[in-house]
Amino acid sequence: MCDSRRQFDPIIDYLREYDRLVEVGIGRRTELAAALAKDGISVVATDVYHRDVPEGVRFVRDDIVDPDPSVYADAEAVYARNLPPELHRPTLEVARGADADLLFTTLGGDQPAIPVERKTVESGTLYVARDGKS
Repeated sequence: MCDSRRQFDPIIDYLREYDRLVEVGIGRRTELAAALAKDGISVVATDVYHRDVPEGVRFVRDDIVDPDPSVYADAEAVYARNLPPELHRPTLEVARGADADLLFTTLGGDQPAIPVERKTVESGTLYVARDGKS
């Protein structure tokens, strides 16, 4: 197994619980979305810049600070890797608007700026903010 695969393995286990996902800020790290799509999960990837995404992943250019709610409307969960603290609240609002869970990781020692449940994973901590109903 390659290193990049190992980095998201613990996260993918949580994301596999969902049928419809939206990744916020995919950037150039497309292997997680690709693995999820290969597992038959519907994945929409967003970013503020145009990005090439793997087969089976749909890309939509969107800014989480000024989002198009229709992009997230059918999602069961919204997720992001290395989400900076200033985007935690806007991403949570988008997830809540879609009645979806929010799962994310942060960079280094960044702490979540929103209430979360912490899940210890091999690569650090996965933060889970539920849709607000639970």
